Amino acid sequence: MLGKGVVGGGGGTKAPKPSFVSYVRPEEIHTNEKEVTEKEVTLHLLPGEQLLCEASTVLKYVQEDSCQHGVYGRLVCTDFKIAFLGDDESALDNDETQFKNKVVGENDITLHCVDQIYGVFDEKKKTLFGQLKKYPEKLIIHCKDLRVFQFCLRYTKEEEVKRIVSGIIHHTQAPKLLKRLFLFSYATAAQNNTVTDPKNHTIMFDTLKDWCWELERTKGNMKYKAVSVNEGYKVCERLPAYFVVPTPLPEENVQRFQGHGIPVSASGNPKRYNSTEFWDTDIKWFSLLESSSWLDIIRRCLKKAIEITECMEAQNMNVLLLEENASDLCCLISSLVQLMMDPHCRTRIGFQSLIQKEWVMGGHCFLDRCNHLRQNDKEEVPVFLLFLDCVWQLVHQHPPAFEFTETYLTVLSDSLYIPIFSTFFFNSPHQKDTNMGREGQDTQSKPLNLLTVWDWSVQFEPKAQTLLKNPLYVEKPKLDKGQRKGMRFKHQRQLSLPLTQSKSSPKRGFFREETDHLIKNLLGKRISKLINSSDELQDNFREFYDSWHSKPTDYHGLLLPHIEGPEIKVWAQRYLRWIPEAQILGGSRVATMSKLLEMIEEVQSLQEKIDERHHSQQAPQAEAPCLLRNSARLSSLFPFALLQRHSSKPVLPTSGWKALGDEDDLAKREDEFVDLGDV
Repeated sequence: MLGKGVVGGGGGTKAPKPSFVSYVRPEEIHTNEKEVTEKEVTLHLLPGEQLLCEASTVLKYVQEDSCQHGVYGRLVCTDFKIAFLGDDESALDNDETQFKNKVVGENDITLHCVDQIYGVFDEKKKTLFGQLKKYPEKLIIHCKDLRVFQFCLRYTKEEEVKRIVSGIIHHTQAPKLLKRLFLFSYATAAQNNTVTDPKNHTIMFDTLKDWCWELERTKGNMKYKAVSVNEGYKVCERLPAYFVVPTPLPEENVQRFQGHGIPVSASGNPKRYNSTEFWDTDIKWFSLLESSSWLDIIRRCLKKAIEITECMEAQNMNVLLLEENASDLCCLISSLVQLMMDPHCRTRIGFQSLIQKEWVMGGHCFLDRCNHLRQNDKEEVPVFLLFLDCVWQLVHQHPPAFEFTETYLTVLSDSLYIPIFSTFFFNSPHQKDTNMGREGQDTQSKPLNLLTVWDWSVQFEPKAQTLLKNPLYVEKPKLDKGQRKGMRFKHQRQLSLPLTQSKSSPKRGFFREETDHLIKNLLGKRISKLINSSDELQDNFREFYDSWHSKPTDYHGLLLPHIEGPEIKVWAQRYLRWIPEAQILGGSRVATMSKLLEMIEEVQSLQEKIDERHHSQQAPQAEAPCLLRNSARLSSLFPFALLQRHSSKPVLPTSGWKALGDEDDLAKREDEFVDLGDV
C-alpha cells in the first residue's frame, strides 16, 4: 500500500491526495524493530560534544536516479551537529569516496549550517519555529551549503518525535550567547590535543614580527612601519593589536585617533579617495540577491577591483578605501586587488595569510555576518562567500596562476559553519582574545588554545588534501641574486591609521536592506538570464583593461579577470554539487585533471625506480588519489559527487520528479520563497 501511498500523509476520513510516489519497499517499512536495534551505528562524538536528544525508526529519504527510497536509522542532535545514523551502513556510506571530512560526515549537519526547518502536516509544508502545538510527520532541513535533508517521522514514537523536533528547532534557531558556542566546549575538552602544525606556515598577523615580515616581503618598509601602540587594544577595539602606519607619523600620535575602522591605502604618488559610490546605484542591494542577480554583484566587485588596480598600476596613485567600519567592502575589494597584483597571494599559504590579514585581523564581523548566534537575521550577509566566488572567477579563468583549486575554495566556504575553528567565529581580534582568556585573564587560568582552519589535516587525510593543490599551477622560476636586486613589488595594501566612523548617506543601504537568503534564490531559473547579460564597459580604464587582455598572460605578474557578462559564470561545484541532474560524466576539467594526475603519478613511479637503481634513500612521493585513475567514473562535480554509485546525499527536488504527478513536490509546496525552477 505504501508503495503508492502518501509519505507523511495525515489520518482521518479525508482521502489523501496522490502527493508523490514513494519508492520505499514494504519490507523496509515493516522491518523488525529488534533487528534495527542490533544494527545501530555508534555515534562518534568530538571532545566536549554531548548528545542532547535522539529518535529511532526515522526514515531518511535517499536520492537515486531521480527516484527516492528510504533508509531507516536514528536521528540525533548534539550540541555540535544533527546526525543521521543509518541502520544499513552500506546504503549510506560511500567507501569509494576518499574525499571525506574527518570532522563532519556526509550525513551530519553542524547546527550553524542549518538555514531553515520545515515540517509537513497533512501534505502541507510549514516553517517550524518556537514551541509547536502539533508535530510534523516529515522534517525537511535546508542547509547553508545547499543540502536538503528529508526525514519521515511517521513510524517514530510520538514522544521521540516531540523530543527530536523540539530539540533541533531550539538548538538551531534560538539566540545564543557567545560563550555557549560549541567552539568553547571543544577548546576546553581538547586542551591536551596536539595538532600537526597549527599555523601551517600561514602568517597569522597576530604579532609585530608578522607585520614586519610582510613589510620586508613587499618592500613596504621604506614608507611604512609596524607599530604596537594598540597592544592591549588601548586605542581601538576594532583594530588589531598591531598594524602599519606611514613612517613619518610618530607612534604616540596614533593614540588620538579613537576610531572604529581602518583606512586602506597603497603606495603611489598623488592622493585619491575612493569610497563606496559604486554601490549608490544599488540602493536595494539585497533586492539584487532576491532577483538572483548574484553574478552581476560579482561582476561589479571585480570591476571595482580592476578600476583600483588601474589607478595604482597605470596612474601610480595612492588609493584609500573608505567604508563605515571598514570591515565589509574594504576587506573584499582590497583582497581582490592584492590577489590581482601580488602573485604571492595566489599561493595557498599566501592566500591564507591574505585572509588572516584582511578579514580576520581586519575585523570582518564573521560572527554577525554568518549569524552564528542567531541574534540578528538582518546582519546575516554572505560577504565572505561573495569574496570566495570572486576568487573562483579568477581561478576558473586563469588556472595556472593559482596554487589552490576550486575544491579548496569550496571546502573553505564549508568551514564557515564548523565551530571547532576560531577563524570564522569572531567579529574582531579583541573579541577573540577577550573571550579566550588572553585579555585581562586570571593569572591562575590558562588561555584556551583554538584550532585554526588552515590546518587542513584536522579535516582531511593526506590523499584528500592532494585535491586542494592545483597540479596545473605554474611555479615561479627561481632567480639568482643579481636578478632579485632589480625586483620590487610595487603595491601592497597596508593597514594604516584608525578611521573615525563616518556618517553614511541614508540612501546607501549596503547591508541594511532585508531580503531572503542567497541560498534560496541562487538555483532559480532566473539565474540563466544573468549568464547572457552584459553591460558595455564605458569606463576610463577600458584601454587599460583591453591592453592587458591583448597580451600573453604572465601568471606571476598582474592578473585581471574577464568581466563581460558571459565570462562571469556559476560556481557549479559549490552551488550545484548535490543535484544529480547537474552532473556531467567526464565533464568540466575533471578529465584533463585526471589525465594530468595520472601522468604525475607515472612520472613519480619512474623516478622512484631510477632512485632505487642509484640506491637513493629519497622519501616516496605522495600518490594521487586512486579515484583519479579512471576519469570515466568521474563527474563534473567531483570530488563531491560520483555518477556511478548510489547517492547518499539528499538533494533538492528537480524536474525529474515532476513527471510523477502534478502535486508531487512537497519540498516546494506552500513555500513562496523557494523558486527552484528548472536547473
